Amino acid sequence: MSTSTTHFPFTAVVGQDDLRLALLLNAVSPAVGGVLVRGEKGTAKSTAVRALSALLPQVDVVPGCRFSCAPAAPDPGCPDGPHEAGAGTARPARMVELPVGASEDRLVGALDIERALAEGVKAFEPGLLADAHRGILYVDEVNLLHDHLVDVLLDAAAMGASYVEREGVSVRHAARFLLVGTMNPEEGELRPQLLDRFGLTVEVAASREPAQRVEVVRRRLAYEDDPAAFAVRWADEEHGVRARVVAARALLPQVSLGDTALLQIAAACAGFEVDGMRADIVMARTATALAAWAGRTAVRKEDVRQAALLALPHRRRRNPFDAPGLDEEMLDRILDGFPDEEPEPEPDPEPQGPDDGGDGDGGGPDGDGGGVPPQHDGPPAREADSPEAAPDAPDTGREDAPQPSPQGSGAAEQAPVAATEPFRTKVLSVPGLGEGAAGRRSRARTSHGRTTGSQRPRGHLTKLHLAATVHAAAPHQKARGRDGRGLVIRKDDLRQATREGREGNLVLFVVDASGSMAARQRMSAVKGAVMSLLLDAYQRRDKVGLITFRGSGAELALPPTSSVDAAAVRLERLPTGGRTPLAAGLLKAHEVLRVERLRDPSRRPLLVVVTDGRATSAGVPGGRTGDTPRELSGRSARLLAAEGIASVVVDCESGPVRLGLAGVLAADLGAPAVTLDGLRADSLAGLVKNVRTAVTHTASPNSVSRRAA
Repeated sequence: MSTSTTHFPFTAVVGQDDLRLALLLNAVSPAVGGVLVRGEKGTAKSTAVRALSALLPQVDVVPGCRFSCAPAAPDPGCPDGPHEAGAGTARPARMVELPVGASEDRLVGALDIERALAEGVKAFEPGLLADAHRGILYVDEVNLLHDHLVDVLLDAAAMGASYVEREGVSVRHAARFLLVGTMNPEEGELRPQLLDRFGLTVEVAASREPAQRVEVVRRRLAYEDDPAAFAVRWADEEHGVRARVVAARALLPQVSLGDTALLQIAAACAGFEVDGMRADIVMARTATALAAWAGRTAVRKEDVRQAALLALPHRRRRNPFDAPGLDEEMLDRILDGFPDEEPEPEPDPEPQGPDDGGDGDGGGPDGDGGGVPPQHDGPPAREADSPEAAPDAPDTGREDAPQPSPQGSGAAEQAPVAATEPFRTKVLSVPGLGEGAAGRRSRARTSHGRTTGSQRPRGHLTKLHLAATVHAAAPHQKARGRDGRGLVIRKDDLRQATREGREGNLVLFVVDASGSMAARQRMSAVKGAVMSLLLDAYQRRDKVGLITFRGSGAELALPPTSSVDAAAVRLERLPTGGRTPLAAGLLKAHEVLRVERLRDPSRRPLLVVVTDGRATSAGVPGGRTGDTPRELSGRSARLLAAEGIASVVVDCESGPVRLGLAGVLAADLGAPAVTLDGLRADSLAGLVKNVRTAVTHTASPNSVSRRAA
């Protein structure tokens, strides 16, 4: 049997106690609201989620119903109904995966507009939400999913129903499922509003214990050698946990949530200043599920504590630079302020099934006490932020590198300095009309937004332009033999609505980290300004990249990514010192943008060069004999301008005597420049807006080059 048909057993997952507990609590009580699993790559996130479906009880469904209606209580509004109550057929609970590149029609279903207009019937093809009803909907890399799809997904999870609206034709069907999302924070964050919609969140990381890592490898290799035999070895443990889930579901309605527990929940949410009331409700449901999982009918303080650790950390983030986590000492102080209720007599619990699968490393969560796994002192460390995860620094000992002067890179290096307080910037937008990824920055043709016109559909019709369709069909009604009130519509008459919304862009920062930038106050202000633009990029759903140049070359400190917090970490750690290879920084930017254009051709870039304009080192091989570093930087800048790349130069030169070299660089780039003193919100944002406007007036890349020259 292949690995595609036999999932890795849930009880064979080594460690990851919090992850396994959060998934099982949602299996016991889907009303908890799902799980968001955050962690570095290779930490069994997807493995654990896919294995959970085997532990869910079977569901009874109406035979032939595409929407999995329960035979005892069929949905009266089911598009395949009405159904008569009666016997059904049992099938395993489904686990449906939502691909990152899925369309809205694939998620919610497609309505045949042609038949709806011509025949007046609701011809509906169910989507993934219908397939996941009464099962699991799994979204891998949920942070890379388009925002409007995440909104639709979470709305359906909250309401328990999916609505499809097309030009006044509406279809509704039930959609109750266990929602699980996984993400790697290195690749970007979810908005706080979307984070709040997930009931629980779990931070996972690979174990640093050699013995546990050995056990992970041993089990994985055994599974890959013979998946069927490996599953048989864990069949008893799987059966035990499955029986415990069924027992906890049956006990859940009997669990009582006392006043003391409610006060503890309210005090914890208020003490950690979470917004809204969703956290209180999720904590109450989670604490109740914890008690049922432990075989108890009363919620205890340890249940409330564990519920807080799972439900509150992601709700405390205000911006992407805030580290997720919860102060456990503060939580204990809050909960200790309330006396424990008198424990009610508990019935003898049923046997809870096997524990850790025999070796203490990888079975189901422990059944003792409240079923609470060992706690960690704060969120697990993220390997992505370690020095080893950063891109390799350029080799400064290359034979073709220029020889350092007395103020060379090594001796002049200074420790990193902190950024000044970030400030709010105005909207920065690329001129023209793009077709990039959905975002909130520049004008673009999108699937959502205001209607600007119509066109013949290319492929499947998604957004009907009703007026244009009627206009196209009207001249042919007599020839088509129309004899009633309805129009005779054919496929060639259908018109797709063209819409204008907003897109995200690629903002590439090229930061001078040489000795001339080493003044601590100056570098702090530069970092503060870049940090402010990073925060704006997060809110606008941009990709960002960071290039630094110093000493004898340039380094791609952060490849283009949606993770602005990763960019902030790289920026904070940025040291300064050495000579100024400006040409190397510009050529590195050209190379990065060229590669990104191949990977994502629809995403338009903005280049932000932060420098005083000096060029004291070439930092690049080749060039014409006798070329000075300044001449090389000018040629590099004109190369970027010739390709029509919108740029802005932040002039960091200070002092009573100024050389104005940043202005020369700006002229070569065909871009405006702003001084370091003008880096406040209004002036900087206005500048970049002017950059976009200036590029708008450029007739072609060649004219940019001529103007720069």
